[in-house]
Amino acid sequence: MEDKSSGSPSSLVDQPVVPGDVVLDLSTMPNQTIKLGGGLRQDADVITVMKAGRLRFLKPNKYWVESSQKRYVPRVDDNVLGIVVDTKADNFLVDIKGPAIAFLPVLAFEGGTRRNIPKFEAGTLVYVRVVKANPGTNPELSCTDASGKAAEFGPLKDGFMFECSTGLSRMMLSSPTCPVLEEFGKKLSFEVAVGLNGRVWVNAASPATVIVVSNAIMKSESLSSTQQRIMARKLLEKVQ
Repeated sequence: MEDKSSGSPSSLVDQPVVPGDVVLDLSTMPNQTIKLGGGLRQDADVITVMKAGRLRFLKPNKYWVESSQKRYVPRVDDNVLGIVVDTKADNFLVDIKGPAIAFLPVLAFEGGTRRNIPKFEAGTLVYVRVVKANPGTNPELSCTDASGKAAEFGPLKDGFMFECSTGLSRMMLSSPTCPVLEEFGKKLSFEVAVGLNGRVWVNAASPATVIVVSNAIMKSESLSSTQQRIMARKLLEKVQ
């Protein structure tokens, strides 16, 4: 959704908002295009909140409400962490924390053919992309990017997976880099995969690194960027 408006970001950015809150008055902001994301609606010149959460702003012009809900609603092109729950002749059935079990076609891999179908046991953790997400149907997944390449998608071995809110997942994937991950990345070597469905996977050579990074991520949701950096630096002092 786009509207013509201009001006500085709303004073409510990064603040808690609830349904009915007015976050922008377009009549006072006449000159630039803004984009409205989830949780906001336009009534004439007024932009109001539709769901509780925090108002977010992404330069140059996008606003949305980020809610820390546990339930995940699949959307096309979301990258998610799924758990294989069963294998059928043509599909893997995968739990992605959505309203319905998703399916991952056995050919939905780079260069996938009937001769090289991967073998995933129940419980296998996979990093996948949502390619179909129609209401009332089972979402469809793929282990390739839009160009058909494997990219970062596929099974995640070893490591530790934990669940969090969808709001925390989106914060970790937002730009610029999540402060916690940025601080740890300066001193520690680890891998992390974040699913928009509220699942995070952390892996490192040292179990202690996995534990400290995972715990810091889980504690970061209620902290500001500055507080996240302070927490990460204090934890780094203990593990070095």
